[in-house]
Amino acid sequence: MKKVLCFGSLNIDYTYAVPHLVQPGETLAAAGRQIFSGGKGLNQSVALARAGLDVSLAGAVGEDGRFLLEELAAAGVDAGLVRVLPDVCTGHAVIQADPAGNNCILVYGGANRRTTRAYADEVLAAFGAGDVLVLQNGINELAHILRAAKEKGMLVAFTPAPMTAEVRSLPLRCVDYLFLNEVEGGQLLDGQIDPEAEPLRAARELRRRYTDAAVLLTLGERGSVYAGADGEYTQAAVPVRAVDTTGAGDTYMGYFLAGLFEGFAVQKAMRFASQAAAIAVTRPGASPAIPTRAEVRAAGAD
Repeated sequence: MKKVLCFGSLNIDYTYAVPHLVQPGETLAAAGRQIFSGGKGLNQSVALARAGLDVSLAGAVGEDGRFLLEELAAAGVDAGLVRVLPDVCTGHAVIQADPAGNNCILVYGGANRRTTRAYADEVLAAFGAGDVLVLQNGINELAHILRAAKEKGMLVAFTPAPMTAEVRSLPLRCVDYLFLNEVEGGQLLDGQIDPEAEPLRAARELRRRYTDAAVLLTLGERGSVYAGADGEYTQAAVPVRAVDTTGAGDTYMGYFLAGLFEGFAVQKAMRFASQAAAIAVTRPGASPAIPTRAEVRAAGAD
């Protein structure tokens, strides 16, 4: 089994239940608030671990985020590389969730933006050829981390979220698997192709522009598409009544990679990931909603 390093953000998610997503200039009363663990690094590491992989998480929290380390341990993630910084707050997200399960998210970096090149090198020293790096936007030194991992011979999976201008300047040729949703795909394509209308064409063009490796484009309730050297595939979403879609893409990514590393064909890995994501969206929160391998197996996808 491959050794996986997830290097990314750890957040405290403040999720507000709203009748609809707030509009410009509107003041809206929330029906309730819940606090969850989150951040793409944390979410993806939990998804990878619950899917059955040996995963370590690197990143940083403030003193207010120590409870996140306990939740990671309970999920089976090795959080020994995570730093606790005394002079900064933990990154956090403000999430609106409507009755249909749609959401919008505002992220503040906090401790996630304290990643240094020295810390990155210290973390990567424990990994080598054949190991896996799972990386997302939301921390510093992304270009250095991508190049250093590739030089070591690591397999690299990258999620360009939250999308920023910096993503375009990153050495994405170092990436083996590029995971993104239709909004992020459209932004990287400058609106020239609409991933919602032409998802497979969009995935092909993303691959041509940014990486010679595989592109996996998630489309919410319309499923997902894959374009890689080993073929092109589409996968329908599993129909469910969504409660909260936060973290669905992270769940998909974790289970897709776990399937591949166990020898699943791409199409089977996509079905496996789709079932896991379908379970996740029926529950509130990000990482707390991610199902266990036993739950996905019980749904008939393993």
